[in-house]
Amino acid sequence: MSVVPVVELPIRLVLPDYVSPPPFIPAPPPRLPRNVKAMIEAAVKTKDSATVAAVVKAALATQPYDKEEIRTMQQAFLDANAREIAEKANAETERIRRAALLELWTGKVELGAFRATGNTSNFGYTGAVKLDRKGIDWQHTIQLNADFQKDRGSVTREQYGASYQPRYTLNDGFFTYGRMQYEKDRIQGYLDRYSLSGGLGYRVLKRDNVTLSMEIGPALRRTRYVTVPKETTWSTLTSLDFDWQVSPTIKLTQDASSYVETGNSTFTSATGLEAGMSKGLKARLSYSIEHETSPPDGSLQTDTISRFSLVYGF
Repeated sequence: MSVVPVVELPIRLVLPDYVSPPPFIPAPPPRLPRNVKAMIEAAVKTKDSATVAAVVKAALATQPYDKEEIRTMQQAFLDANAREIAEKANAETERIRRAALLELWTGKVELGAFRATGNTSNFGYTGAVKLDRKGIDWQHTIQLNADFQKDRGSVTREQYGASYQPRYTLNDGFFTYGRMQYEKDRIQGYLDRYSLSGGLGYRVLKRDNVTLSMEIGPALRRTRYVTVPKETTWSTLTSLDFDWQVSPTIKLTQDASSYVETGNSTFTSATGLEAGMSKGLKARLSYSIEHETSPPDGSLQTDTISRFSLVYGF
């Protein structure tokens, strides 16, 4: 039986003609997971830049493919925060500009006791008032202080002082100042002493918790002594003002000044430590030194006062 060989033909696939191109189904780009987005939105509501930065850092580490959306959310927060800060600053500036003369004043009242060594060695009473008004460029400071003591019917200490000091800011560091001061201290040898000074100051430190400023300028002093005639002299005034907020409740202060002249020069220093007791009320320990290089006859050169007092701020 004969067999007819089969001829193998090539395989051919016939496809129908398409009238239109294949359909295209649009797909949205990948989206940030809802839980991650909700976490960032919760951090933004706190309005805390450090919290937002920490959450964004964690989101970028876990969702690197969504970094553009994450960065967009962060930048929107930063822009809104900057606008809010600018609006508050402008509103505060406008409030200060419109304030009346008797507005914007802050102050503190100090009452307590002291112990004096030098010309006297007794206990007494002390009081002080300090008022501050800070504007945009100007700052005004008024200070009043008094120390008084009687021992067996005799006045053993009677010291009064008053001063007014305006400051005008030239830039972030430099300022000009004026100072008018009155002093009375019979034990130290003078009935009245008036001082007038003006000059230049510089803010060496200006941080949230530490400030340090220095001043220097000429000064005119007129003194009425107990036993000698009146005297008018020129001197050079230098002063230092240092404040350090060690903690939310502890503050260290240091004030020092010097009137240097050819006759009698005066050097003063006051170191204080304040501790918060309640809102607006503080306990204060202070130590003051006053040194006169050429006091009147019968008076010692150096007086020191240790004080304990209560301070109320308003």
